[in-house]
Amino acid sequence: MNDRPLASVGRILQDLGTTVMDVAASPGDLGTEVSGVHIYDPLDELLVPPGAIVLAVGVHTAAEIGRLLRSAREAAAIVVKVPVEIDEHVRATVLETGVAVLGLTRAASWAQVAALLRSLLAEGGIEEPGEGPQGDLFALANAVCALLDAPVTIEDRSTRVLAFSGRQEEADAGRVETVLGRRVPERFQRMLDDLGFFKRLYQSRDPVYLELGDGNINRVAVAVRSGDEILGSIWVAVREPLSEQRQRALADAAKIVALQLLRERAGADTQRRLRADLLSTVLAGGSDAAEAAGRLGVATTRLCVLAAQLTGQPDDDPARGESDRQRFCDAFALHVGAIHPKAAAALVGSVAYAVLPLTAGGDEEERAVRVAQSFLARIGPRHPANVGVGRLAAHLGEVARSRADADRALRVLRSRSASGQAAGYPDVHFESLLMQVADVVTAEEQAPTGPYHKLLAYDAEHGSDLVATLGAYLDAFGDVNLACARVHVHANTFRYRLKRLLEISGLDLSDPDARLTVMLQMRIFGP
Repeated sequence: MNDRPLASVGRILQDLGTTVMDVAASPGDLGTEVSGVHIYDPLDELLVPPGAIVLAVGVHTAAEIGRLLRSAREAAAIVVKVPVEIDEHVRATVLETGVAVLGLTRAASWAQVAALLRSLLAEGGIEEPGEGPQGDLFALANAVCALLDAPVTIEDRSTRVLAFSGRQEEADAGRVETVLGRRVPERFQRMLDDLGFFKRLYQSRDPVYLELGDGNINRVAVAVRSGDEILGSIWVAVREPLSEQRQRALADAAKIVALQLLRERAGADTQRRLRADLLSTVLAGGSDAAEAAGRLGVATTRLCVLAAQLTGQPDDDPARGESDRQRFCDAFALHVGAIHPKAAAALVGSVAYAVLPLTAGGDEEERAVRVAQSFLARIGPRHPANVGVGRLAAHLGEVARSRADADRALRVLRSRSASGQAAGYPDVHFESLLMQVADVVTAEEQAPTGPYHKLLAYDAEHGSDLVATLGAYLDAFGDVNLACARVHVHANTFRYRLKRLLEISGLDLSDPDARLTVMLQMRIFGP
């Protein structure tokens, strides 16, 4: 449990810097504690937890800002993209409600800002000066910033930003973009690769100085390592090389950061395993599901299970593939957490599962599918994936069924070679039933029988296409002209083949049960 004080609005602004976010209208005191991040949707009922920062997506005019302030009186602040329209009425409402209005740079996406704020707030990520353990990465970044008198970022081996100090507004546009996107932009990575800088950095145990030019502030970086393993790096935006004393301070800081990264990695792995185990218990149902649900903090009624899986080609590097899946799951957890604060998500095998509580309304399953579609739209083509959505579980005892539904929907999407699609169980019900029957057939080593078996044997012996002819005829509802066009033969040839296959198989096409039987066998066994 974390009993450290929550971050304040003022502290968040100090750490982000005025380049990213600034005050547009203030009630005077910015010491209000921030409990979380809430994304405003004008189509949903506004339920703002006390102390939340509200991301006012789509809010522009002073009238809209005023209405949102009155509706979100429990919030700590609302965030609007600049230019922020502030009039006397808005200023009066800010003073009345005590809710600050913050302006966000237009270069930032809402997804970036939500992730940025949540990462700062997670696990007590922002500390008031002099409080909290010294092991916190953000506190370390701020300490290094104070030692070197320059803004600092701490990055992992993949150039993702793990933490950053205050005063980022003193750096250049590239640093601001890096902090907002939580990773070094690709064009800068390519430039550093071309310069051979990463090779120099990872081969050296001392800080390495880099002159960027083109209006950019220079950088000094040091590798963070544990023995021969590179864990990441510390980057400092400087206008001139560091003094020898400050270089030693930076090298010493890298050792402390290495210890913290190792502790966090071990702790994160343990937490992820625990969360995955608890969620697996909830998904399996049974006597332990209620306790596991309580430990996860998920609601116990009206739940839908979502199953998400990447669809791209498997990575040749197993470690990289696992890292990609974990990042995908983290994004999934962030998305469902924005929908409902008690949603839970974890990676189980190669599938990211989420248990999503839903308010009553009669369209819960449709809303869950829309949540999945929204997630797929946000992650875009860079992370191709599918999401299966289970039926509504009215209580914990039905969660296992909802999980099975989601798995089946995901399986059907895979069988279609689909990517970027979300499907609820009703959308794939019949295809899923056929797959279940096919599973039984395979498990019991059953084989085709009757007329279909005779046609398969004849085609195998004579190299004919009678099964394909029958399939085209049935698919065309008996329309010979349409069927012969599909198999690219003349109508007379098609009629002859049809007559021949009926003679060989003994199939009676006038019997609806006989037609259904052969159609099901064709779907289950294949040609």
